[in-house]
Amino acid sequence: MTDKKPDVTKDWQASQGQQSSASRLRLFAWLSWIVAIGAEIVAVYFLLHHKFDNGNLPLLVGFLIGIAVFAIAGSLMWKAAYRNDPASRENGASFFAKNQLGAIMTVIAFLPLLVLILMDKDMDPKNKQIAGGIGAVLAVIATLLGVNFKPPSVEQYTQDMNACATQIKAGQPTTACSPEVASQAQDIARDSSAITDATKSAQNPNGLDVVYWIAPENGAAKASEPHVFHLCEAVSPLKDKTINHGSVTQAYAENAIRITKQIDMERKQCGFAPAG
Repeated sequence: MTDKKPDVTKDWQASQGQQSSASRLRLFAWLSWIVAIGAEIVAVYFLLHHKFDNGNLPLLVGFLIGIAVFAIAGSLMWKAAYRNDPASRENGASFFAKNQLGAIMTVIAFLPLLVLILMDKDMDPKNKQIAGGIGAVLAVIATLLGVNFKPPSVEQYTQDMNACATQIKAGQPTTACSPEVASQAQDIARDSSAITDATKSAQNPNGLDVVYWIAPENGAAKASEPHVFHLCEAVSPLKDKTINHGSVTQAYAENAIRITKQIDMERKQCGFAPAG
């Protein structure tokens, strides 16, 4: 009995546009966090030099609010970046660090200053209570906004992309087609349709969903380099090669991710060309 391969495609990959958008958002997020931490450093300097001992409470509160604003802005941009170009769950520690960096940076931007405020023996007790309370509330709010409670992943987007492509091919409502995966799912569905059209013949008037590609090296599950998939095993590019075959989606799973550009030649070689 042969095992039936799962009908899955290649792993989802961010498009060039998504990667560019994510890179910009990460850059601006880092700039926002740098400003937040810079404001913290200035506030700590003033605190250590007793600028807030008997006054200047509005200035200290202003520092705390500014830190919160820039920390939150950085966190929101960071989360938006990972919606465009998510991390893989394969490395759990890296996945956690990348997705929760907003909360981590917010703690860094607030905690040292709050500790120094609460431990300051020279500050007016009332001012210390007000500044400490406001700072604690802002820190909690900013940290919670920095937490990514449902971070997307490459694996999730791959699953969504597969479901989206299946719905497109079946003419079903595209409920699984989120903006992040829709474009690539459409590419998969288009390739499947192209193969079906190219393999129509008198014997198979509806075409076939079977393609052929060079097998991954050394028995690997996925080829290290992208390959092209073909209409049949008799085509000249596959001569003397180790070949796998299956559906278009199975070809994608093994990194055969592009339909041949020599469809007319291969239709003749494979016997799919119409008579006459």
